[in-house]
Formats: sequence, structure tokens, C-alpha cells
Amino acid sequence: MDRYAIQELYAWKNRAGRKPLIMQGARQVGKTWLMRKFAEEAFEKCIYINFENETLLAHTFEKDFDIRRILLEIQLVTGIQPDSNTLLIFDEIQEAKRGVTSLKYFHENAPEIPIIAAGSLLGIASHQGDSFPVGKVEFMSLYPLSFFEFLEAIGKGQFVEVIRRGDWDLLSPFESNLQMMLRQYYIVGGMPEVVKSFVKESNMQEVRRIQRNILDAYERDFSKHAPAAEVPRLRMVWHSISGQLSKENKKFIYGLLKEGARAKNFELAIEWLKDAGLVYQVKRTKKGQLPLSAYEDFSAFKLFLLDIGLLSAMSDVQPSVLLDGNAIFTDYKGALTEQYVYQQLQLSPDNRIYYWSADNSQGEIDFLVQRGKQIFPIEVKAEENLQAKSLKYFIEKNPELHGIRFSMSPHREQSWLTNYPLYAAGRDLPLT
Repeated sequence: MDRYAIQELYAWKNRAGRKPLIMQGARQVGKTWLMRKFAEEAFEKCIYINFENETLLAHTFEKDFDIRRILLEIQLVTGIQPDSNTLLIFDEIQEAKRGVTSLKYFHENAPEIPIIAAGSLLGIASHQGDSFPVGKVEFMSLYPLSFFEFLEAIGKGQFVEVIRRGDWDLLSPFESNLQMMLRQYYIVGGMPEVVKSFVKESNMQEVRRIQRNILDAYERDFSKHAPAAEVPRLRMVWHSISGQLSKENKKFIYGLLKEGARAKNFELAIEWLKDAGLVYQVKRTKKGQLPLSAYEDFSAFKLFLLDIGLLSAMSDVQPSVLLDGNAIFTDYKGALTEQYVYQQLQLSPDNRIYYWSADNSQGEIDFLVQRGKQIFPIEVKAEENLQAKSLKYFIEKNPELHGIRFSMSPHREQSWLTNYPLYAAGRDLPLT
């Protein structure tokens, strides 16, 4: 299957002053596959080292950071001489003591060697003893497949460019088809193994089995990588996410974890899950003015899961809802739809994503996105009821802004608001 992130890797390869690249992302989002695919396409040779398996090289950085010695050891073990036409992949780099630190010395002493390092954020976040090479590396994030990538995977990629172009008249006859494919995405999600199984077998029971295995594997990682004292709190936060998002007000409430729960008792657990790439935090901003970060409310936030398909599995959404018209979009108080829109918005590293709510709690904007010097107020509607009282109030208070609504209705322009169909949430902002 195609991943759009490979274009980021080509941009990195061709960039002047290129630094070693760290690919971030949760387990099982496809980091290893993407790195090897890129190596196959873009380089003459590839040296792939997984430090979980390659025990000899796992200790190569402990003696010193003599890059000539390290490169020679790599050649002796792999039989390939590293050079400028060889992509050097360090997978599960957190398993090599001082491996992350070594990237600084590769950049300084062997900048011609292209290096991509990856490892679950679980390992990097919990690894002790490494001095992080600030300013000496570059980063990119890999997420589950977007809805557009899902369309490509199921053989419907012809719709992607038309949606990107915003040719609504051309898309109009296909509205029901696109809604059906979006319902499938709500259930299947974007985890590569799950999508691959769905494409091959179209078996929703098998989709759910794989998703539950992934969820179980993440929970096992809690015990393996997290401090023992935090594991019970991690589990409480993890299992609460579905319920938190199913509330009318999706603000994270500590009291739903257990009676009397306070922020100070669960802050470390939430940070650990964020560092692991398993949850995403969207904080409240008090005003719709630049920069949004200046008006951030540190005490109020929403938590989203890394993948809508995993959220469906965690929420025990039955695949049979695919046959129930558009019920899947409206059930669970729009939890899946808000999760879906957030996943598409976060794919752009230029988007700074918040939400807004009035101090008196009488109004809320689902997402307030800052992109450069522009602000986009975004409302998500899981049905065709197009009342937008909060958004209208917000635009009246901030008349320089133009509202965006994603809903089940077709594209429609108004003086203060543009409605876009939900299947178009992956288009780049501004949505012109």
C-alpha cells in the first residue's frame, strides 16, 4: 500500500545540510515497512539493523563515538560498506545503549552517510542514559493511514484527487459511495496490518480480531516499559478514552477514572501515553486570536486515540452498523466522527490544533486550528442537522474568521461558513 509520508523521506534525502532522521510513531503504524520501502526505491544499498535482534551491534556505541570504528564494525557484521549511496537504518534504536546519542556524532563526523533511526516512542521515552542530540537530528512522525490513503488501498484512489480539487459537482453522484467507504474506514481504521487484511479478505471479524490483538499488545507494553507504579493509572486512562469521547462534552474528566481522582495523580500516565504515540492531547484555548498558544488553558483538554479503527474496537462498535445507513456517524454522540476529523487534521505538521469553549460553558468549537498566521474554527457534525449556534456565536465575536463545518451534508457556501462533506476532512487547510 502507498504511504504519503514517503514524500517526506524524499524531501529529507534531497535537502542540503541533511541531518540524521528520527522517525516517530506508535508501534505497528508501519515505520519499518516505510523505511525499507524507501531504501529499496531511493538508494543503491541498504543496511538494516534492528537492535532488538542484532546483539553484537547493540553494544557498539558503549565504548566511544569513533564513527570510523563504528562504521567498520557495521561493515564487518553486515558485509556492506556504508557510504553516501547506502541508507543506514537503525530500527528499535532505543535498544542500543547510547544509540540515540550517537546520531550527533554521525551528523558531525560522517554527514554524507544517510541515516534513519526509528523506535517505538515507548522505548525512547523510557530509555535512560542517553543524551539527546538536540539540533543534530531531524524528526518526522508516522501515523495510521489517513482516509485518503485508505481509499488508495481499497482501489478507490481515483476519488482522492477529485476531493483535493474540490470538484463538488463531479463528486455529487458518488456521495453515497463515499459515505459507505467512510463508514468502512470508521470500522477498519488505518493500522496497516488491519487495512491489509481488510483489502485481502473483506472480513470484518478478522479486522476486529487483529485490532484487539493490537490493543492487547499495547497494554502488555505498559507493564514492559512504564514505571510499575504508573501501570494501574495507565490502564485507567487508557480504558476511559472511549467513554470520555462519548460524552456530550468531550473534555477529559478525571472524576470518570475513579471517585476523587485528581490531575496530579494521572498527569504522568497521560504524558507517558502521549510519548508512546498512543493518545493525542488537544488543549483548550480561551480566545481565537494569534497565537492560540498564548491563550492556552492548561487545565482543560481532550484525549483522542491514535486510530479510529482501534477506538471502534475499544468501544465495541459492531461492524454490522455498516448496514445501518449513517447511524455510525451519529451514535456515541459523534465520538468517532470527532476522532476521525482530528486524525485527518493532525497529518499536517503545520497545523496547531486546539479547541475553544466559552468560560460559561455555553458554547464550544470542536477544533480551532492555527496554520501560520491563519486561524480556522472547525465544527464537526455527525449528522445532517446543520444548526451551528456555537460556531455562529464565535464568528460574530471574531468576524475576521470564516467558519468551517464538516458534516454529512454536501458542500455549501455561506457568507460566514462553508460546509464540507466529512469525506473531505483530509484536504489541506485553507480549504480553497
